[in-house]
Amino acid sequence: MIQNPFFPEIHGNFGFGCMRLPMKDGMVNYDEFCRMADAFIASGLNYFDTAHGYIGGQSETAIRDCVAKRHDRSEFLLTDKLTDPFFKKEEDVRPFFESQLEACGVEYFDFYLMHAQDKNNYPKYKRCRAYETALQLKAEGKIRHFGISFHDKADVLDMILSEHPEIEIVQIQFNYVDYEDASVESRKVYEVCEKHGKPVVVMEPVKGGSLVNLPAEADKILRGLNGGSNASYALRFAASFPNMAMVLSGMSNMAQMEDNLSAMADFHPLTETERQAIGKVCDIFHSLNLIPCTGCRYCIEESQCPRGILIPDVFSAMNAHEAFHDWNSGMYYGIVTRDGHSKASECIRCGKCERVCPQHLPIREMLKSVAATFEK
Repeated sequence: MIQNPFFPEIHGNFGFGCMRLPMKDGMVNYDEFCRMADAFIASGLNYFDTAHGYIGGQSETAIRDCVAKRHDRSEFLLTDKLTDPFFKKEEDVRPFFESQLEACGVEYFDFYLMHAQDKNNYPKYKRCRAYETALQLKAEGKIRHFGISFHDKADVLDMILSEHPEIEIVQIQFNYVDYEDASVESRKVYEVCEKHGKPVVVMEPVKGGSLVNLPAEADKILRGLNGGSNASYALRFAASFPNMAMVLSGMSNMAQMEDNLSAMADFHPLTETERQAIGKVCDIFHSLNLIPCTGCRYCIEESQCPRGILIPDVFSAMNAHEAFHDWNSGMYYGIVTRDGHSKASECIRCGKCERVCPQHLPIREMLKSVAATFEK
């Protein structure tokens, strides 16, 4: 296993993202998560990442019950985050933080991040002195390392890092499809981190699963390498950059865990042949004009869509229709718009979803396209 060059307490460069845990009947499947956490730690890795809003609050408590209660604190590192909807004023920050410690069953966080920073919510964090409070908690030993997660353009990150040189680490969306994307700016955001000397944690390396279930033409290119899985190439692409401290993967079953560990427990950077193949896959993706939704579900978990539209799910149906000419995408759309969940055409255009979307997608307009495709 490689030695982490930025934080010696981190084992390797691969982390367990706990936003997409195994589920059963709407609840985290503890038996499966316990097996996965045990396998992850047994492989020599130790980094877990969560946030209060993940899975409607279930992620933190699942970590308490499946990791913190079952493993010595020295066996794992834990990252949590201060998320916008859960505080309104400076006085709210510390009590919320303490509630997170309790929910996770730990006495300190190894890393604590200001969550999903962008030009819209950053002024609130400044007004509420959130950064200062977090640094005070660090001084008290309740946080070991302080950082941010980020979803915006490179110039905004440059501003934040210039104003807060005390930031130790930056979590960004980074994958081979978004690398040159004009809306995500993965490359430019990464280069800002390099400019300020900040190590990087990668989120969405497989773009919400989009880089696993590839269009047939793209899948054929990677299969032709006669090597690893589609996911493994995406993970290794992200980890191959020199300033990457950690690549997170949101794994929801043991098969995904085993596949990811096969690629990352003994990590090797991409070869030139593999890089060229990924370049061809990017060209195919860019020709499809897909909705760049990563399935983070902020739009329905944090904004609470008043119409109950399962936005990521209807977008997934739309992408399946466009990318794979999926014969059953219309049937899937029907499934995700039943049982009290509205159709895309029932959007009231309130804009709550767009205000919390990390990808800054024009969701209301996209829902119009979804409705036109499936509700003829």
